[in-house]
Amino acid sequence: MKKLPENIIDFHVHLFPDRLFEKIWEFFAGGYGWDVRHRLYYRECVEYLRGRGVETIVYSNYAHREGVAERLNEWNLAVLDEFPDLYCFAAYHPGDGNALEMARKMLEHPRVLGFKLQLLVQRFHPHDERLFPMYELVMERNKRILFHVGTGPVGNEFVGFAHFARLLERYPDLSANVAHMGALEYREFFDLLDEHPRLFFDTSFSFLAGLPARFDLGNDALERHRDRILYGSDFPNIIFPREDEIDHLLGLDLSQEFYDAVFYKNGMRILRGGI
Repeated sequence: MKKLPENIIDFHVHLFPDRLFEKIWEFFAGGYGWDVRHRLYYRECVEYLRGRGVETIVYSNYAHREGVAERLNEWNLAVLDEFPDLYCFAAYHPGDGNALEMARKMLEHPRVLGFKLQLLVQRFHPHDERLFPMYELVMERNKRILFHVGTGPVGNEFVGFAHFARLLERYPDLSANVAHMGALEYREFFDLLDEHPRLFFDTSFSFLAGLPARFDLGNDALERHRDRILYGSDFPNIIFPREDEIDHLLGLDLSQEFYDAVFYKNGMRILRGGI
């Protein structure tokens, strides 16, 4: 029987200051009718995951509007000091006057992997020219971007494959993680993998029976690209038990090599600077 590695890496966790977490949960309930299942504050999140075999937590947060990123990143640096084994995709907003200066400072931290762009919420395109200096800085420092750029579970005019493809035309060597496996345009996003070796996808919100965002390309595609997929839970801002996606992935009865790669080895390659 296939099993998870003894210790796993979760490459898609959200940590926010407590009050901001509460505002996000309120927005999910009022805006989408989503009842967040795990309403845990940041220290509780870390404790919960560590108690369930997550050896390494890679978390992110994002600036939902101008003027938020600086304070959020000050908080990120304090969290990284508090938890010396956490890694972070920091906040960035191109509308801030000090955005690039702040980006340089954040990228100096060895456990800041890069920046999170939540384009659905932040409401700008991935190919927005204001982002170009930041992308170039990230590439120069051998860091990464975590993108929410797909149309699932919900979309708007700022997300979708066409926008991301336009970005890669300009920056084909950009190191990037795409959240949610590129949902809902799985085929189009997966077709990018052969030409963009620094591109990875994470599993969050993509392996749940009954949801329209469920991954639909089959086991062969997963096995073929098992070295480019990262386990990510989207914890704690999920509307289902965290274990449901893990159970579904195990139920696919993929190779043990798949589970070892996706839940641990691929993440370690990135954290050790191997890609």
